[in-house]
Amino acid sequence: MPFLPVTKEEVKKLGWDGVDFVFVTGDAYVDHPSFGPAILTRLLESRGYRVAVLAQPDWKSNYDFTRFGKPRLGFLVSAGNIDSMVAHYTVAKRKRRDDAYSPGKKAGLRPDRAVTVYTKKIKSIYPDVPVIIGGIEASLRRFAHYDYWADKVMPSVLVDSGADLLSFGMGEHQTLEIAERLNNGEPISSIRDIRGTCYLVPVSEYEPGPAVECPSFEKVCESKKEYAVATRKQQDEQDHIRGKKIIQRHGKMMLVQNPPAIALSREELDEIFDLPYMRDYHPMYEKQGGVPAIEEVLFSITHNRGCFGGCNFCALAFHQGRFVTSRSKESILREANILINDPRFKGYIHDVGGPSADFRRPACDKQLKYGLCPGKKCLAPTPCPNLIADHSEYLDILRELRSLPKVKAVFIRSGIRYDYVMADKDDAFFKDLVKYHVSGHLKVAPEHCSTPVLDYMGKPHIDTYVKFQKRFMELTRSAKKEQYLVPYLMSSHPGSTLKDAVAVAQFLKKNGIRPEQVQDFYPTPGTVSTCMFYTGLDPYTMKEVYVPTSPEDKAMQRALLQYYIPENADVVRKALHKIHREDLIGNGENCLVREDFRMKNIADKSGRYFPKSSGNNKKVNNKAKKAKRR
Repeated sequence: MPFLPVTKEEVKKLGWDGVDFVFVTGDAYVDHPSFGPAILTRLLESRGYRVAVLAQPDWKSNYDFTRFGKPRLGFLVSAGNIDSMVAHYTVAKRKRRDDAYSPGKKAGLRPDRAVTVYTKKIKSIYPDVPVIIGGIEASLRRFAHYDYWADKVMPSVLVDSGADLLSFGMGEHQTLEIAERLNNGEPISSIRDIRGTCYLVPVSEYEPGPAVECPSFEKVCESKKEYAVATRKQQDEQDHIRGKKIIQRHGKMMLVQNPPAIALSREELDEIFDLPYMRDYHPMYEKQGGVPAIEEVLFSITHNRGCFGGCNFCALAFHQGRFVTSRSKESILREANILINDPRFKGYIHDVGGPSADFRRPACDKQLKYGLCPGKKCLAPTPCPNLIADHSEYLDILRELRSLPKVKAVFIRSGIRYDYVMADKDDAFFKDLVKYHVSGHLKVAPEHCSTPVLDYMGKPHIDTYVKFQKRFMELTRSAKKEQYLVPYLMSSHPGSTLKDAVAVAQFLKKNGIRPEQVQDFYPTPGTVSTCMFYTGLDPYTMKEVYVPTSPEDKAMQRALLQYYIPENADVVRKALHKIHREDLIGNGENCLVREDFRMKNIADKSGRYFPKSSGNNKKVNNKAKKAKRR
């Protein structure tokens, strides 16, 4: 069938007397497998459920929420593909001007904390109808969590929203089981044993059993050390093979997280991508300019799920998980043929990737039986001895795709794990990557160059990137091509001092790298790095971590990573004076910035920085003039 119904009239045209589920999403309605709501609604449809989509409803009135009447089984609520607060605010907490997941990029079509707002509205209208929340916003906020925008610890989103059940992770298995049990007449209040779900129960009714208990909401609010302890426990149990039930008390209620859902098999993942998506935004948005978010994925293919890279600042480990599953070659080729036959296709498959583009299997065979090692990284700071680095299957798929009729080129735009590439003893993939799959620029993410900062990030040390860069340029010259690496860099991550930022600037200058964009660390809920940002502690060592939080410190770190931009010169000089690295100011080969002779700046013994032209520094300027005359 075409798009799922979005109005009451469309429901009637289908001959339905009502709907089983209303799926509420903070994004515009895009029926494409890169959008979580599309996957879950199509999956429910494939099992015979009648599903309507309520996209970006007006939360200030009841009208939209009553559009389809009372659903037979319940409401499914998601903020959309990204957290609503991230969608609305920059890391500087300024309102974003646009929203790629809304028609015409118009901002403000969803509320802040969309899951909570939507759920409260639904419960005020239909208090007896089950509401199941999910998606990345609910998933990352399932425990008591530090909220960057409110600058405080908030309770589980289940507490704030009043939802009946929370589905964390990607959600396919648990969504189908919830639907089946509701359809069989089981009350939502008794559905407490489904993997991949969280629920609240009065402490007096909680039945003790094997579980990992986190410090309570009250304790993590009072003690940053207890918050760090809770973070480690939560992170370590996010494994579908060895993960245990987790409990966390919230006042008189007990939050219970069941073990994560079993990862989808290859056959199940194939089924997900074979569902009858329209692969476009709903035509109701055409007059508004469409939905821009579709442009990046329209001619891209997702071939895997999960990432064993496990970077500490990335939300994937806590949401999608570190266990890697992938689609079959046959499934990928079926999707490629759909793209080829789209009249808009111009011969280019823009990406064949996923969370990390070159992962096709779990990091090692032990993970298949024992799960992922808690508290350890598969690739950082160096690859685990048990790592199986093998690109052969991925390489075979890329070669098949290149050979398809009408295909001019197949690119890889999502993140290549360069450390995984370097760990592969066979460089056949590396050669093909450089020769066929780079569209001028290859994006990679070294993030930093300081060893201590990289360790806090959970990233490999910079020497691995240097080796990758050297080999990339060798292969590029051999292929007689002109193409470049585009390194992603992050400033102000916990652990990063001004000295570390200067080290990055020196590394960039030495290697001739001029990053066009630098991302300030963004503390999103549920990550290890956000725990460090809030607590000033590494949850795995409980040692103190320096955290750059002042706007001045963050601005200096960001400017140093783009020291070559003229507009940054004054800030770079200020940073260098502050840490007494005046040797990097001047015309020397190793200098980062030239001396400003028009407005020479003076630093006093305490390290405070005074612009010469400032009227507030008259005494200092007079002293300087007298010294000059002498």
